[in-house]
Amino acid sequence: MHALASVRREIRSRDSASGRKYLREFTQAFRQYDSILTGDQLEQQLAAADILLVGDYHALATSQRFATELLERRAQNRPVVLGVEAVLSRDQRILDSWWRREISEEDLRRRLRFDCDWGYDWAPLYNLLSSARDHAEGIYGLDCMSRSDLRRIRSRDRHASAKICQMRGQHPEAVIIVLFGESHMAPQHLPRLISEALPEQRILTVLQNVDTLYWRALEHQATAVRVSEDAVCVFNSSPLEKCESYRLCLERWNAPADDLPDFAPAVYNVISSLAKALGFRMDSPHNGTQPKFLSDSLPEVLNAPEGMTTNQELTKRLDENGCAYIAGTNTFVVREFQMAEVAGEAARFLHHACRGMCQTKDPQQRVMEDALVDFGSRLLCPSNQSENQVMGSPGQALYDAYLSGTMTRTMLRKLFLSQRDLSSESARIGGISLESKL
Repeated sequence: MHALASVRREIRSRDSASGRKYLREFTQAFRQYDSILTGDQLEQQLAAADILLVGDYHALATSQRFATELLERRAQNRPVVLGVEAVLSRDQRILDSWWRREISEEDLRRRLRFDCDWGYDWAPLYNLLSSARDHAEGIYGLDCMSRSDLRRIRSRDRHASAKICQMRGQHPEAVIIVLFGESHMAPQHLPRLISEALPEQRILTVLQNVDTLYWRALEHQATAVRVSEDAVCVFNSSPLEKCESYRLCLERWNAPADDLPDFAPAVYNVISSLAKALGFRMDSPHNGTQPKFLSDSLPEVLNAPEGMTTNQELTKRLDENGCAYIAGTNTFVVREFQMAEVAGEAARFLHHACRGMCQTKDPQQRVMEDALVDFGSRLLCPSNQSENQVMGSPGQALYDAYLSGTMTRTMLRKLFLSQRDLSSESARIGGISLESKL
C-alpha cells in the first residue's frame, strides 16, 4: 500500500486530469460487487452477451492481452467483430488496407500515427489486431479527435456509440467486442448511450482490475466478480502494477526521444513494497533481525534491450521473465517490466541481501531461494499468476500459510534471513512442513 500510494502521488503531480468530474464518476460508480464469480459463471455471462464493452487500462499490456484471449474464445462459438479506441475512425481505410494485407505492420503503425496520437505500447495492441484479423469478421476504429481535451470526452462517447451501431448494422449476427478506456465504462457514460441506441441488445460491461473492487475481492482470492446485472469485473493485475505501468509511460513520454525507459524507480518501489510488507525497514541502522541500512544494498538497475547482452544464461532469463537479478554483481537487469516477474526477482534480491550477499551453490539453498521468489511474486501480485508459478509448489505453500495466518511476518523474515535449506527446522516454523512440497 505504501508503494502504491507513492506512485499515485507521483502520477497526480504529473497528470492534472486525474481529478476531472468524468473520471470521478467512474471511480464512484464501482464501490462494491454483488457476488464472486467462478470461471464457469463468468464464461456463461460473457457467452450470453451480444455486445461486450471491455474496459482498457491503456498503459497495462495485460488489459489488451485479456481482450485478445476474450476475442479468441468468443470466436469459437459465434462470429466476432472488434472495435478499438486506439484507432481513429478517420483512419478506417488504413486499417482496412492492413486487413487485406496490402500494407505491412510498420506501414500500419506509421500511417495511423500511433506513437504520436496514441503513445502507448504497440506490441500488445498489434497482437490484438492480428488475432482479430485471423478470427473476426472485421476491425473498426471507434475514436475521434480531440483525445487530449477532456471537456469533449462525452462527445467521444457519442461518436463511439454511433460507430458501434454501424457495426451492428453491418454484422447483425456477430458478437461485438469493444476495447475502450476504463473511464468510459461508468454506467452513465458509454454503456448508457449504447443501451439507449440498441435497447434489444444484451450488453455486458467487462471491467478489469478496478481498485476498490480488487481489495475487497482479494480477501476471497476471487478472479472475477459480478458488479451488477450488466457488469462484471475480472482481476488479472494488481493496482500497483497498473500504477507502475502508467508511471513508466509518463517517464517515456517525458524523456528525450532516444532515451531508454528508466526502470530504476519502479524496481526500487517494488523492492521497498516487498520489504515493508514483510516488516523490514529500509533505513534501519541495526542488523539484529534484518540487514543494516538495507537501502544501501539496493542493486544497480540496468536496461537491457533485446540483443544488448551476449551472456546466454542472462539472455534466457530475460527471454523468459523480462528481468533478472544477478547476485554476483548486485544488478537488476530489465528488458520488459512485468510486475509478477519483477516482484519475484525483488524477493531474490531481498533474500541475498538478508544473507549478507553470500552466494551458494547448494541446490537445497537454491530451492529455498526459488520458493521465496515464488512467494514474493504471489504476495505483490496475488491475482496475476506468472507462468513460472507452479501450483502446489513450496512458494504457494508459503503464500497459503501466510494468508491463513499460520505463517506470520516474523516467520517469513526468518526464512529470508536463513542460511539453511527448506528441509531444515526453519522450514517448519508454525508446524508447516515445506519439505513434502519439494
